[in-house]
Amino acid sequence: MAVRAFLPYSDPRLHRPAEPVEAVTETVRMIWDDMIDTMEAMPGVGLAAPQIGIMLQLAVVDASDKRGQAVRMANPHILHESVQSRDHDEASPNLPGVSARISRPRAVTVRFLNEQGEVEERDFVSLWATSVQHQIDHLQGRLYVDRLSPLRRKMLVAKSAKLNRR
Repeated sequence: MAVRAFLPYSDPRLHRPAEPVEAVTETVRMIWDDMIDTMEAMPGVGLAAPQIGIMLQLAVVDASDKRGQAVRMANPHILHESVQSRDHDEASPNLPGVSARISRPRAVTVRFLNEQGEVEERDFVSLWATSVQHQIDHLQGRLYVDRLSPLRRKMLVAKSAKLNRR
């Protein structure tokens, strides 16, 4: 298991959809393990494989208080989302030093392949739901800043670039 490096925001891979996972193999499980190590090192509550340059629809989420409860997902897809929304400050290691308040559905039901390779449907609420949605955006080639106005997005990208030149 290893901590992987993050792609910079300018990398075109972050801005295109990831490929579906055909089957949960030992290689996929090893990638998930590296993703969890990388997420914990941030520290963060979720990570999508494209963030570290792996163009597969793989994500991990752990919004538990004690940690060690990571949900491993392949090909996650939102089936249902609540009408009630939740605002949360979101950030990404691919765009370090900045964040923005994003409104997303407070709860979602997601279908995915779990670590046994079985189709699972699970409900996620609150921070778990926010993180799952954030990771699914990454798998579709979107970052949280893509949910902002073009001007606000441009300002945050420029601020991140300035902070990281130092």
